[in-house]
Amino acid sequence: MGLGAVNGSGRPAPRRVVRWWRGLTGSLAAGLAAATLVVLGAAVFGLASGVEGPGASSMWGHVAGTAVALPTQWVADRHRGPIAAAAGAVVVLAVTAVLWLFWWA
Repeated sequence: MGLGAVNGSGRPAPRRVVRWWRGLTGSLAAGLAAATLVVLGAAVFGLASGVEGPGASSMWGHVAGTAVALPTQWVADRHRGPIAAAAGAVVVLAVTAVLWLFWWA
């Protein structure tokens, strides 16, 4: 059975699932970093033009979420097994928390 092959039960082989999980969590971490840059840019624009910006709690919340997600994704990319899975879960939780607290609430 080759890399990314499907086993006899029709389910993806473990390596393919691992690559998918790392890709998902990496995309979430990168997306959070991009959103953080947008929020910080909006804050700078607000200060420069005198209009109301996103607010300090939103800015710092995004920065904190990104400060958790990016290093944790680094750990997920460089380890295997339960450590990588747990690090990926932390990335998902960090992104979910930022979205929940600062975008949907």
